[in-house]
Amino acid sequence: MLKASSSGLELGNCVWTIKGPRASMTYLPSSIFVSAHALDFDYSSLKGNDIILFSDFSSLNGMYDNCKMGEHVVDEIDGFLACDSVFRDDGIDEDENIKYLCSNDDITEEIERISFISSCITDAINSGGSVLIPIGRLGVVLLLLEHMSETLHSSNMKVPIFMISETAEEIIAFTNALPEWLCKSRQEKLFSGEALFGHVKLLKEGKLSLFPHLYSKGLLAAWKEPCIVFCPHWILRHGPAVHLLHRWRADKRCLLVLEQGVDAELTLKPFMPLAIQVLGCSFLSGIKVEKINPLLGLLKPKLVLFPEGQKSLCPAREKQPWSFLYYSKGKTVEVPNMREEFDVCLTTEAAFGLQPMQLDKTTAVARLKAKLLLSNGQYVLAAAKNQLDQSERHLLHRGTVDASHLLSALQEKGIVCSFSADADNSAPTDRERVISITSPGEAVVKMTSERTTIYCDDDAKIAEHICDALRSICNGI
Repeated sequence: MLKASSSGLELGNCVWTIKGPRASMTYLPSSIFVSAHALDFDYSSLKGNDIILFSDFSSLNGMYDNCKMGEHVVDEIDGFLACDSVFRDDGIDEDENIKYLCSNDDITEEIERISFISSCITDAINSGGSVLIPIGRLGVVLLLLEHMSETLHSSNMKVPIFMISETAEEIIAFTNALPEWLCKSRQEKLFSGEALFGHVKLLKEGKLSLFPHLYSKGLLAAWKEPCIVFCPHWILRHGPAVHLLHRWRADKRCLLVLEQGVDAELTLKPFMPLAIQVLGCSFLSGIKVEKINPLLGLLKPKLVLFPEGQKSLCPAREKQPWSFLYYSKGKTVEVPNMREEFDVCLTTEAAFGLQPMQLDKTTAVARLKAKLLLSNGQYVLAAAKNQLDQSERHLLHRGTVDASHLLSALQEKGIVCSFSADADNSAPTDRERVISITSPGEAVVKMTSERTTIYCDDDAKIAEHICDALRSICNGI
């Protein structure tokens, strides 16, 4: 059974749960607990799964807060936002863990970054320069457009905004196609009839225009500088961003916004020398390092598959209720079996055909001839078409054999027998007891708490008498 739930990173981005009869597994990609646009990370649906495949590589970027304008390259100013490898106390109360994981601190920082970028864009426009934003993340683009809408409205600025991409119209339409994947606050807007995002107002007022290509006829007619241009070709090797950067690279009034994770020096090398201002920004792109351990504490897996490259960020520790198995690219990892036993369901027909016998207060046992099927991720026992008649099948016997009762049952059948002379009959019952049979044939019966063994010659008659005596003192099914 495969189930998708929101990761909180982007609209439609999923965490996957795979459940089978022998194990349950979580595929955990980059996720955000609280999002400003997408449905929050649904971690509660992942609790109790046996294995977590941790595939959030965002911590490799260090989560620097690099929102500072530089002359040519991205500068690092504020150090780590959340690269502390010291985990919170394992004994922390679960409610406190949830409160810590789902705090609004992360989204507050994200909004502050977006606000800072918007202010930098406003400064560039006021100075007469244009702004190029080659960022492909839909959530970031939507939030930037929303803040730009508010900024333009409050400052009464009249500057055109263009989104140039072959998928521009589809991207905007996509935001209305998946309302169930929006965060709760935007879902409330949907039910109240309000616009889900700020770009809707920009489109209605004609301040935002969508075009597939730079050479689109409508764009040539609407083009005006200074302007703001969104295009998702962040590698700056193809698409409209290449041509626009060549156009504006020598203008120090213009601004280029890059996302952290892009090698700025390598990316900008073909465009040197540069006079354009470059703003490097880090956006929340996954689970912060210090939140990994509290999250695992809530999910309670048995095994965590973790990237080898991030091993130092989340090392295995003593007395940890889960174990780590580290994986790397191009290498096969053998995952141990998580469940030696597994549940099996009975069909109604098979259940009504049972004739259980009570073993003790909590256990009953019954015989069943059935077929083992796999349905909806569970094993199912279905009654076989041809059931054996109860009178025709041999009984199965169970229980510990009492040596004194067996001796009496054998003697009642006319068998000459006695406890072995060298056996200690006063010994505890878990010691071996031996009955020696001398007539009508020779045989020996050895009994312990775990097994009963019959030794006799080829005389079938004496063997049958001994088995009859055993059946008379044991319960049969």
